[in-house]
This record gives sequence, structure tokens and C-alpha cells, in this order.
Amino acid sequence: MSFSIADLFSQHFDKKFSLHEEHLNNQMVRVLRTIGYDRNYKRAVGQYLYDENNNEYLDLLSGFGVFAVGRNHATVVTALRETLDLELPNLVQMDVSLLSGLLAEKILETTPDNLSKIFFCNSGTESVEAAIKFARYATKRDNIVFCEHSFHGLTTGALSLNGEQIFRDGFGPLLPGCKAVPFNDLQALEEALSNNDVAAFVVEPIQGKGVNIPDENYLPEVERLCKQYGTLFVTDEVQTGLGRTGKFWAIEHWGVQPDMICMAKALSGGFVPIGAVAMTQKVMDTVFNRMDRAVVHGSTFSKNNLAMAAGLATLRVIEDEKLVENSAKIGEDIINTINATTDKYEFLKEARGKGMMIAIEFQSPKSLSLRAAWSMLEAANKGLFCQMITIPLFKNHRILTQVAGHGMNVVKLLPPLNLTQKDRDWIVNAFDQTIADTHKVPGSIWSLGKTLASHAIKNKK
Repeated sequence: MSFSIADLFSQHFDKKFSLHEEHLNNQMVRVLRTIGYDRNYKRAVGQYLYDENNNEYLDLLSGFGVFAVGRNHATVVTALRETLDLELPNLVQMDVSLLSGLLAEKILETTPDNLSKIFFCNSGTESVEAAIKFARYATKRDNIVFCEHSFHGLTTGALSLNGEQIFRDGFGPLLPGCKAVPFNDLQALEEALSNNDVAAFVVEPIQGKGVNIPDENYLPEVERLCKQYGTLFVTDEVQTGLGRTGKFWAIEHWGVQPDMICMAKALSGGFVPIGAVAMTQKVMDTVFNRMDRAVVHGSTFSKNNLAMAAGLATLRVIEDEKLVENSAKIGEDIINTINATTDKYEFLKEARGKGMMIAIEFQSPKSLSLRAAWSMLEAANKGLFCQMITIPLFKNHRILTQVAGHGMNVVKLLPPLNLTQKDRDWIVNAFDQTIADTHKVPGSIWSLGKTLASHAIKNKK
């Protein structure tokens, strides 16, 4: 009897949510149904999703930044099919693979000149775990410094560097020796490093939770302070890398040279889990310093042929289609166009970001009636106003977005880097109409707000 994924998909298409309720995380299904995101998607191409009725949705989450080249890109699909058809030897553990060497070489062509070695793993959180271990071994120090409100992953080591308490609660004790400092605060960082006992400072060049952008001198001074106190400077570019911010690496905006770069997400075009750490030769050679330490750290599936082939194809697509340049151009246009409406809308504070890593932040208005409505939502659950933006964007305009983090009034966009002018118009027009509707009190959008507030109050009980 033949086995067919297409048949399975067709036969069980309407069971997606019930299967998750019974066998997986049923709370996620509850969330989707509560906010009206419970769609049955049947197909995905580029920046678009299509449901069972062939309605087209613009995906501005791209799998949390995974699909930088768009979903199901033909070049990456072809590379994967070719790799399978070749019947290559894969994961021959007492061997080294050609494709991983080629991908490492290609990645290092894009990084600062001081980085010359690559370690492969399976995810962003694994890349951070590797960076923690390598930094501790290379410096013979135990302590790690990170930033408040940062996000570096959810495995125990990476979670120890997570600046959002909601992810940490109940999962302790976490790694000892991990200290948080405020982002963009050089004085606090120097105080943390000054005892000469910190192995690494791990930082997102632009914080993902909220899309917080540092001052122009912050990262250059971070690099200087790390060198001064013998601390390794580690940048987490899991989300910001590979063209997301309008540069191939976000650190290029500030011209810094870290000792390690963590990467993942977009590296395989969204097809195969992959992560990597680019590092100096000194770090690599210190950790893997003898033949009996050749396997002192690794990951079983890390250099598998499919991940490596997908990575090579993805880098080719980014280069050939000039996606970094497109990210910079379209992203800046979206930010500037939305910012041009701040005088028109009291709720709108600003749009900010770099490239296609964009935040749209909202604020308490000056008008008495609007402020009363805002306060009602904030009292129910801080940050709830943004659901009055994201839900109508999805329901009325078929645009998929997210709130940038817990307890903040920021909507975050992480679209594929191949957005067109048509997509740009779709986005700015949808935001304009949706924000305008929030200023009509009372109005249909505030009926949604009252429903959201009642759900929030009920959940608190």
C-alpha cells in the first residue's frame, strides 16, 4: 500500500484544530479561536497564505522571521529535491561533509573579517547555548551578562539570558552567574563588566521584543568595553540577520566586530531547522584544542545535508534577488509613510525599525473620550489596545501581524523580504483604515475592545 502525504492532508484537512486540542497544546487553539485567527490554510507562496476558500492573506510574521525569502521558494525547493535525489551520504558521523564546508565558507563571506569559523546546530536557542559554552571555556570565566527585555531562546541555558520574566517563571533554577542590565545603558554594562569576571555579553543589535533600537554609539562602545574587560562580545542575530534590517547583518549599521554571531531562522528558507555560530579562530581553537576534544560539543543533526543545501540555496536567493536592498527600501517607505500620519491619529506614537523589522507603537491619547476608552483596556490588560489593531487587520484586511511582546502597545512586522510595492500599499492603507477606526468612540472596533477586556478580566480570575 502506497504512502501519500497529499492523501493524508486531503483526508484529514478539517481535523487540524481537533487534533491539536486532543494531542498537542490546546491552549494555542483556544487563543486562535478567541481572536478569530482559526483559519484553515491550504497553500503558501512567497509572502502570501491561502485558505480553503482561496482567500489571499499577506503574512507579515513570516514564521517569526523564518521565511525571509518567502514561503516555498522554488530555488530552495529545487535544491532540496536535488539533494534527496542524489542519495548523498548523510550524517556519516566519523566523517566531515562537503555541503557544511561550502555553507560555512559562504556564510563567512558575509561576516566581519575577524570571524573565520562556523559551528552548526539546529536552532537559534542552540546557537545561544553554544555561545554560552564556548565563551565560558574560552575565557575560563563563569558569568554571562545580557539585557533586560531580551529574547535569546527557551532552552534552559538560553532562558537564563531571557529578559522577559513571563518566559522564566516556574522554570528555575536557571544557570547561575547570569546578570541582566538595561539595554542601551553603557554605564550599567561597564559596572557589570568591571570585576573582570564576565565571559560574554550577549546582546541583540536590535531587540526583538518591541523592536528597540540602540543609540548610535551603543554597540561601538559595547565592543570597546568588552575588549577592555576581557569579555567576549556576542551578538544574537537570530532574528536580525540575513537582510532583515536592510543590511545583511544588523551590526553593519554600527560597524562593529563581535567575537561571535548567533544565527538561525531565515538561514534555510524556512524548510529545515538550522542554526549556527560564527566566531573567531581563537574561540574555536580554544574550545576544540586537542584531538580528544574534537567532539566536546556538537549536535547530531546539525550538519545534515538538507539543512546545508537549503542554506546554500537561501543565500543564493538573497543575493540574486537583492533582498537586502529591497528590505531597506520597502521597509523605510512603510515606516516613513506610517509616521507621516502621527499628527492625524492621537493613538499612534510612532513607527520605527530598520529594514523589514518594524514596530508600530501606540500611546495614551490626549482627548478625554479617547483616553477613557484607552484606560478601560489598559486596566483590563496592559497592551490590549494592540489586539484592536491586529484582529481587524486580520479579519478585515487579511494581514497577519502580532503584538511585539507581553504588556506593550507595539505591533510588530517581520515580513518576507520580497514585499512588492503592491504589498506596501496594502499594508499602509490597512493600517491607516484600522487606526482611523480606533478613533471612532463608540464604534464597532470598540465593541471588539469591550469583548477583549471582558475576556482579559475573566482570565485574571
